[in-house]
Amino acid sequence: MQLLGDPPAHRRLVVLPAWNEEAAIGGCLEEIRGALPDWDVVVVSDGSTDNTSVVARSMGVPVIDLPFNLGVGGARRAGFSYAIREGYTEVLQIDADGQHDPAEVHHLVDVMAETQADVVIGARFAGRGDYSVTGPRKWAMKLLSSVLSRVCGTRLTDTTSGLKLCGPRANALYAREYPAEYLGDTVEAIVIAARSGLVVRQAGVVMRERAGGVPSHSPVKAAIFLIRAMMALAIALTRPEKVLEQESS
Repeated sequence: MQLLGDPPAHRRLVVLPAWNEEAAIGGCLEEIRGALPDWDVVVVSDGSTDNTSVVARSMGVPVIDLPFNLGVGGARRAGFSYAIREGYTEVLQIDADGQHDPAEVHHLVDVMAETQADVVIGARFAGRGDYSVTGPRKWAMKLLSSVLSRVCGTRLTDTTSGLKLCGPRANALYAREYPAEYLGDTVEAIVIAARSGLVVRQAGVVMRERAGGVPSHSPVKAAIFLIRAMMALAIALTRPEKVLEQESS
């Protein structure tokens, strides 16, 4: 029983954006349920034209059906809005491509509790696992991490990670301002948090190779990633600093 004056109990939500993931969504949801039994889950069907929503609902999972494809940033903003409306205190961003292992989430939870962070990034290059990248993609990631470490006042090694745990202040901010542009959902989202006075930290996690989709391993795709990453960073750094108002209790 929660007594008067006690801090509110944690209500934790996994937001899972999905676009035409009919074949994979069932297994992904089963894995999340097995690793995070005390967390609720919502699927954001991002304009899917297959049976993604049908599969999720058949498993008893709530679904937000977006009328057309907004991209991962738009889908995540919808998830944060749902979390605010339903009173969740912590929101986990996780991808549906199989890279993110739900069993690793406890590392993010521990860092949030220890540091009182508003955003904790699940970092591939922070001393756990053997995930690696090469060439222009590696250079871009290193440059992004160097600049954003200064912006956030802490060492960050994986600023393009889509695995993040967000607390109440970050949830309120992202429900209003989560960017939808390419790489905005990672790079610009970190800048928005830092420029709003939120505390950003990272936790080392083990990630897997993606189960679906096509990674940017070719030289041409890696070079395009480098250019886009630099553009996303430049745009993000034009954002003015501001103080996020405390949410009323």
